[in-house]
Amino acid sequence: MDFFEKLIVTFTLLILSNSTFGQLIGKVSDKQGNPIPFASVYLEGSVTGTTTNNNGNYSLEIKKKGIYTVVFQFLGFETQKKEFNFSGYTTLNIILLEEQISLEEVQVSSKENPADIIIQKTIDNKKLSKSKLSKYTANFYSRGMLKINKAPQKFLGNEIGNLGGNLDSTRSGIIYLSETISVIKHQKKTKIFNEQIIASKVAGENNGISFNQAEEVNFDFYENSFNLDDTEMISPIANNAFGYYKYKLVGTIYNKNGRLINKIQLIPKRKNDRVFSGHIYIVENDWAIYGVDVLVSGMQAGIPFVKELKIKQNYNYVKKFDIWAKTTQIIDVDAGIFKFNFEGRFSATYSNYNFAPNFDDSTFTNEVLSFSENATKKDTSYWNKTRPIPLTKEEVSDYQKKDSLMIIKKSKKHLDSIDNKQNKFKLLNIITGYTFRNTYKKWSVSLSSPIKKLAFNTVQGWNSTIGIGYKKKYDNKGKHLNIGLNTNYGFSDQRLRPSGFLSYKWNNRTYPILSFSGGTTITQFNTQNPISPLWNTISSIYFERNYMKIYEKTFAKISFSREIVNGVHLFSNIEYANRTALFNTTNYVMFPRKNISYTSNNPETPFNFDTSFEGHNIWSININAKIRFGQKYLSYPNQKIKLGNSKYPSLNVGFRKNFGASNTEWNSDLVFSQLSQDFAIGHWGIIAYEAKGGTFLKKKNIQFIDYVHFNGNRLLFAPNDNYVDNFLALPYYNLSTNDKYGELHMEHNFKGAILNRVPYLDLLKFHLVVGSKGLFTANNRPYSEFSFGLDNIGFGKWRFLRIDFVRSNFNDNTENRIIIGIRL
Repeated sequence: MDFFEKLIVTFTLLILSNSTFGQLIGKVSDKQGNPIPFASVYLEGSVTGTTTNNNGNYSLEIKKKGIYTVVFQFLGFETQKKEFNFSGYTTLNIILLEEQISLEEVQVSSKENPADIIIQKTIDNKKLSKSKLSKYTANFYSRGMLKINKAPQKFLGNEIGNLGGNLDSTRSGIIYLSETISVIKHQKKTKIFNEQIIASKVAGENNGISFNQAEEVNFDFYENSFNLDDTEMISPIANNAFGYYKYKLVGTIYNKNGRLINKIQLIPKRKNDRVFSGHIYIVENDWAIYGVDVLVSGMQAGIPFVKELKIKQNYNYVKKFDIWAKTTQIIDVDAGIFKFNFEGRFSATYSNYNFAPNFDDSTFTNEVLSFSENATKKDTSYWNKTRPIPLTKEEVSDYQKKDSLMIIKKSKKHLDSIDNKQNKFKLLNIITGYTFRNTYKKWSVSLSSPIKKLAFNTVQGWNSTIGIGYKKKYDNKGKHLNIGLNTNYGFSDQRLRPSGFLSYKWNNRTYPILSFSGGTTITQFNTQNPISPLWNTISSIYFERNYMKIYEKTFAKISFSREIVNGVHLFSNIEYANRTALFNTTNYVMFPRKNISYTSNNPETPFNFDTSFEGHNIWSININAKIRFGQKYLSYPNQKIKLGNSKYPSLNVGFRKNFGASNTEWNSDLVFSQLSQDFAIGHWGIIAYEAKGGTFLKKKNIQFIDYVHFNGNRLLFAPNDNYVDNFLALPYYNLSTNDKYGELHMEHNFKGAILNRVPYLDLLKFHLVVGSKGLFTANNRPYSEFSFGLDNIGFGKWRFLRIDFVRSNFNDNTENRIIIGIRL
């Protein structure tokens, strides 16, 4: 250690002397003197230990005097043991030698691959290994660091600067540094995971909430597959692993306990499968994992902006429970986008395991993450006493710099100076809109751009909206006020339509929101807005297809929503409206086409240009409950984050009552429901489905506006990213109903499980998607769609296209269409 590092360690030890007996400190290096980062350091016969930091330094807390044996372990190096008589603070520097790989102990057969035999025995022994790890508690420590290297001077023509002081003269530096200390509880049988954050710290942030969550990095190679950023990665010891991997026994080593360790190279059978390269270490006779040192490309993992991701795990033997337990994990990330190159390291230690915990029915709830009181308010002395891995000089410097800058950045003077700069009106604001902020007092006023809102429809012609809004944030718990006024003007119908709203939210835990809105506006007959103003503008002025059908509404509305119990969110509103029919006022088209002309604005009879529905007044009450069964959630200090639960579907049930209409025959009662779910099926991709249904309590000749309308599509492009909420070829209003109805959408995205097995096609990295849809309405024959397509289309890191072939059928009439999807 150099002088500065010794000074840091000495200072740390002085602080620690208040609460612990002493520490063993030192440095772990190779024989060339290079530090070995994240080597395991633990007391023999236990999982009480730590790891070295990026500079190879470690500090191991010891509670009492005595003779101890400390073990130093790192994959690729020979394990070292040192016995010492501990009576206080002791320094012990260690040099690890590279492991001596040998094949002398292996009887190589020309008929059988010895690596295959070892892997098969490990697979056969998985049930026993998993049973030993079936439930446990442990202490978890994680540190995350993300650095940027040689950042560009400009991005999209704008000066980047030094990113708030994060970049040095080489335009490199740490942009994120955090630590987490927590207690985790895990039960494999029911796949339940619970974590309580004891302390959390983020450099330069006073809330201290890091994203170093234990469950998100709980990469369990004993499982057939595990989730890595929404991609199911196939374990090298999965039951079907021989279909994805080849294995080579590189050699064997003996650890200091005399156990034979097999080092096996992992060779993917296909380049783009969701598998790993690298090595796995297996303990002979125990057939348990000793270590993992693997890597995967971003393309394989479905994270195109990541170049490479490495995972390294170390396991220690716990004699009391006859268990090989994971003690350290390192995740290294190399990524880049828009000439920004990042590298990250997320290291974790697991200690103080208890493999015989007394769990009962109250141990696990749907709350999977919680924070202890003041977990984000721990001071420097606490962290110096508690963190198991010493900080490096770079990390110490980053904390000091950012924590000092934080005080400045939160000051009124600094915030006002930033606002003064950002509040200056720029020429680009004519297009993007303009916002005036007072960050210190937490309010802003915004003016939207009429150019950004410019659109075309055959009723208004070219039209635009200009709006002004006010936002006020009262605290960090979610209390805020939002007020807005909007004015829409149509240049063809020469109508000005003003409207406004006010909403108030109390907190970010139950999300109670009360809102008032009113004025005059235009709205689509289908309130789900199946076609956006942008797509309608394009289809109208270029192709003379005016698919959007609208009417005018002068209204007053009160809405309230909140989560009433975990997983049940209530939405309600009451509205009074005067509804008026609108007619085409323009036939403008940029490129006129022969034999094609605009239809009327009447969706019920598209070629009736003279009449539409009768104007009327009506009241409407909507009550809707969204139920997410088994909803998991994170309890942050000031916020509840809902996670859902892929094991169970979500149910939406509701009731709509229309009353007080000008004509009592137009009053109606509608009950409806919706069931939806998406879930992974191992390495075979993701299945998503959505089932909807409802009925009017009494079929009546009501206004067409109040029919149930379905999300159709007549564009070349998919309406949005949610393919299981839309039909891809259904005409927008052909099957609207005032009676019973039901619809079913299902899609299976194989995520490369099929095409990655096909030679040459695997090089394209496309994903096969198949889908089926059906619509059932009273007194009509069923409407159906079947589709297959390719997702993840693009080049390099840019994978934003999807193309589907859709075949629809109604009344024995079939139609074939090609639909292009753009994922932004």
